[in-house]
Amino acid sequence: MRIYVPTTLPGLAAYVRAGSVPSTAERFVADDDTEEAEYEALAEAAEAATALLDEPDRRVVIVADVSDEDSAFPVAAIEAVHADTDEVDPADSELPDLGWFATQEIDDLIGFER
Repeated sequence: MRIYVPTTLPGLAAYVRAGSVPSTAERFVADDDTEEAEYEALAEAAEAATALLDEPDRRVVIVADVSDEDSAFPVAAIEAVHADTDEVDPADSELPDLGWFATQEIDDLIGFER
């Protein structure tokens, strides 16, 4: 099952350091397997990520395939990350679409070395 987890760059970095995303992290699930439903779940997660910003920063949505949508999951289950390419102001009424990042780009995205 594909889930979408809204967070921020510091949140993503914390998950990477911990090696997992906790069960308490908010998540969105597509209603079905259609592209439209998956896009809607991504859009809802992006909106929730915006609400996590107190000041200009970058929104992040983690995309993961998991067997149980309510459980913690390892960082290795992450399939991709959608994130802003530049800082955005959460007060802006129109925000850009999120860019897509492959899993091998996560460390560069958060400035983290393993």
